[in-house]
Amino acid sequence: VKSSLGPVGLDKMLVDDIGDVTITNDGATILQQLEVEHPAARVLVDLAQLQDKEVGDGTTSVVLIAAELLKRANDLISQLGLHPTTVIAGYRMALKVSVAWLKKTMVLKVDEDLQVDHLINAAKTSMSSKILGAESDFFAKLAVDAVKSVKMKSPSTGKTVYPLSAIHILKSHGKSSTESQLVDGGFALNAQRAAQGMVTSVEADKDA
Repeated sequence: VKSSLGPVGLDKMLVDDIGDVTITNDGATILQQLEVEHPAARVLVDLAQLQDKEVGDGTTSVVLIAAELLKRANDLISQLGLHPTTVIAGYRMALKVSVAWLKKTMVLKVDEDLQVDHLINAAKTSMSSKILGAESDFFAKLAVDAVKSVKMKSPSTGKTVYPLSAIHILKSHGKSSTESQLVDGGFALNAQRAAQGMVTSVEADKDA
């Protein structure tokens, strides 16, 4: 997966046992297609899937970093004779220092009413290395509008939150990706009318 990292990363063509073809540069997708049996390698696959589930990006980076940490740990154990618990303790100390440095140096507090242009630019950056990169302008605005549409106050903390679980993606075959649209304030269902005589739209109705 190393060659798939970065804005000029290469896409991989994966063919499974039944001939289905997958073209992607996403680390989690690539590793998911592999038949991995080694326990350490299995940990990296699970790590990529967890990163994809919790964050949605950075799967290749987290796998490469974890693999390098495992490689360096193996060198410390095999060449210098350190005990594994000593290496683990050192990694935990390094983790605390790294997190403290990141919070101090890299994390910036932003206003809740951050300008839409800044949000769109951030979304475009995250799409630049994806297959949708050519339509990043369109999908960046669509993503920002979708996230802003679910803005709410947390009942427990009173802070502004954006529950991504409230955003649902409905796929439609035979359509162009640029025909995607946001249903704001409503819900779209992939269903057909039970009969041709049924109405297609209702306005100002009263539901019992």
